[in-house]
Amino acid sequence: MRKLQSQGVHHITLVGADRQTSIDFWEGVLGMPFVFEQPNLDVGSESHLYFDPGDGRLITVFTSEDRRPEPQRTPTEIGCVHHLAFAVSAVTFRQAAERLDERGIPHSGVKDRGFMDSIYFQDPLGLLVELACYRFVPPDGLSHAEVLMEAHKVRVERGDYNIQEVHLADAIEALTT
Repeated sequence: MRKLQSQGVHHITLVGADRQTSIDFWEGVLGMPFVFEQPNLDVGSESHLYFDPGDGRLITVFTSEDRRPEPQRTPTEIGCVHHLAFAVSAVTFRQAAERLDERGIPHSGVKDRGFMDSIYFQDPLGLLVELACYRFVPPDGLSHAEVLMEAHKVRVERGDYNIQEVHLADAIEALTT
């Protein structure tokens, strides 16, 4: 059978509470420009808000003034979204914990993921959000995914537990020689 080939994420749509809660979080906390609003074309009593997460794609939120934020953690059972991760620059990442603290938003603190650093916190509706910062810049003409695929090969060959910076460096060298 033939595959349906994806060309990247088009958009992600979340079910939100009221309009202002979404604007305050997505634009106010995460700095995603509010692009436009229109009715939810499938449920006329709801609004559909569109935000730019920084790459020109979209995060959208269905809102209704009848709904209020419920900050308990969203479900994590099979088939549920565990978290959304957004790329940030190194300079933004280094300030993330302090800026979340300034807003009184609890967070995980910096997490070492080997090939990237992460910090986790919840949105006002209990969705886990991750800010992620790669520890490497791919060489010209290569993507993060291509470097990570090569680093994974190096890691497996060496019997190491997870991708670390040495694997990245050796992968970049192999890809550029």
